[in-house]
Amino acid sequence: MTDTDPRARIAAELRARRRFVITSHVRPDADAIGSELAMAFALEALGRTVRVVNLDPPPPSMRDFPGVDRIEVTDRIEDPGEAVIVMECGNLARTGVAGLDPGFVVNIDHHPGNTNFGALNWIDLGAAACGQMVFDLVDALGVPLSYEIAVHVYAAILTDTGSFHYSAISTHTFDVCRRCMDAGVDPPAVARRLYDSNTLGRVKLFGAVLNAMELAADGRIAILSVDKALLAACGASLDDTDGLINQPLTVQTIQAVVFFKEHAPGDWRVSLRSKGAIDVSAVAGRFGGGGHRNASGCSAEGRLADLQARFAASILEQMDPARRDTAPVG
Repeated sequence: MTDTDPRARIAAELRARRRFVITSHVRPDADAIGSELAMAFALEALGRTVRVVNLDPPPPSMRDFPGVDRIEVTDRIEDPGEAVIVMECGNLARTGVAGLDPGFVVNIDHHPGNTNFGALNWIDLGAAACGQMVFDLVDALGVPLSYEIAVHVYAAILTDTGSFHYSAISTHTFDVCRRCMDAGVDPPAVARRLYDSNTLGRVKLFGAVLNAMELAADGRIAILSVDKALLAACGASLDDTDGLINQPLTVQTIQAVVFFKEHAPGDWRVSLRSKGAIDVSAVAGRFGGGGHRNASGCSAEGRLADLQARFAASILEQMDPARRDTAPVG
């Protein structure tokens, strides 16, 4: 590691400071939570004071992990400490937390489209997860890999790779996981905590949404949707949709999925997933979103039927750039 390596520069700045605020994007997932808490445990091992602050609460699947109960849920802070560490946000506004701007901001991300908004920026598009980057930073700080750090790093990698389905996986990714196991992480136990803690409402919701699934582009694109009425009928919440989008991709002929979740009438949160070289981040980017080639998201407003057709057509262009016709739903 050289002096020009961003890890070395960030590690030096962190060692020089004593009070930290760590945050991530709205509606944090396991990579966001895992990255935040792994970093918090590492800094506290160095005797630093750390606050972890998010706009939204952690997903239910993460709530039994160490340190999750310490996360502050708020839309504003008055004291940004001596440094603010922002995990996987393309811009500062995506945190949803006001009061971060005056701080010395360290920006750590692995998504394309980051605006380099920090005083220090480390963007690694080849990292399998932000948690993998945090692991490398913990190494640079010289902090021993405790179980608390390791279990959050492993959870971040497991979930952000889609259980090792996505393409941004390297030999380093598996070496990090090996070291997490050496620190006491039990992969089957972590997987059960993340994936086998369903409520009855969640199971009913999966069935209802998948039963209403529509197909486009000769069955290559799956289109899912859920509104508040369906959530209520199933006794479920939006948190219960986690992981649902991946189910259609288990069908051999389905190459991409778009999932519309109602936030308010005419206001939708849109998640996209794909296989192989199909770049759904380009689709999300057209709607002000972003993410990875195989896993991205955005927001969109309008009639659901119109949005379904628009997104299906955009995904079809990524599948076959020479084909510019629409992809009728059917």
